[in-house]
Amino acid sequence: MDKLIIDTPEQVHLEFVLAGIGSRFMAVFLDTLIQIAAFFVIFIFTLLFAATPLAGHSPTWIFAVLILIFFAITWGYYATFETVWKGQTPGKRWAGIRVIKSSGRPINAFEAIARNLLRIADYLPGFYGVGIVTMMLNRKSQRLGDLVAGTLVVHESRDQEAAVFFNTGLQHSDYIFPQAAKLTLQEADLIEAFLNRRLDIAPAIRQQSSQRIAEMIAVRLAIAADARPPDNEAFLELIVKEFRNRARYR
Repeated sequence: MDKLIIDTPEQVHLEFVLAGIGSRFMAVFLDTLIQIAAFFVIFIFTLLFAATPLAGHSPTWIFAVLILIFFAITWGYYATFETVWKGQTPGKRWAGIRVIKSSGRPINAFEAIARNLLRIADYLPGFYGVGIVTMMLNRKSQRLGDLVAGTLVVHESRDQEAAVFFNTGLQHSDYIFPQAAKLTLQEADLIEAFLNRRLDIAPAIRQQSSQRIAEMIAVRLAIAADARPPDNEAFLELIVKEFRNRARYR
C-alpha cells in the first residue's frame, strides 16, 4: 500500500494510506447501486402520479422533473454525502475510505462540490476511463476531480474507524479546560486528524507532533504549563472533548 506523509503548516506529520483503484471501485459500485435504486423508486412513484387526475393532460413537466431528479441523484448524491459525512458516501464508508484535503484536513462543501462536478469528465469515454488513467499517472492516485479540488482519497484507520481514539484515563479527570470553547474548527480538525492517525505515525515523530500541537493550543488558549497534564496527547484529548461537550463541534 502506498503511504503518504503530509507536513501540515503547524509542522505536524500525518501519515495516510492512499486508496487505490480497487477500493475506490468497490465504493463506486455500491454508490451506483444505491443511486439506481433511488431513481427507480422515484420513477415508479412518478409514473403512478402521472396516471392520476392531479397530473393533468400534459406529461411534459413530469419528464422535466424526472430529468432534474436524475441530475440531482447523479451529481448531488456524492457532493451531499461527502459534505455531511466529512468525505464519505455509503460506498466509501463500506469500503473503508474517505476524501480529505491535500493538507490532511477534512473537506468542506466547496471541495466536495468541485471534485464531483468533474466526475462526468472522469467517467469518459465510459466506466471512469479518464479517471482510472489519471489515477495511474500520478503517485497520489488522484482523478481529475481530485486534482482540481485539491483532495485525496485515503483509507480509514483500522483502529478507530471514523471516530477519534481517546486514551485518557481517570487520572486526568480533574483537568477542566473551559478555554476549549474558543477553539476554532480548523484547530479542532487538526487535533482530531492527529489523534486519528497517531497510531500509524513513528513514535519519535508522534511525540514531536503532539508536543508542537499541544504547545500551539496552550499558547493560543492561554493555558499555563502547570495547568495541563504532562502528557501532551492527554491534553489534546481533553481539549477536543471539552470542545465537543460545549456543542461547538460541527
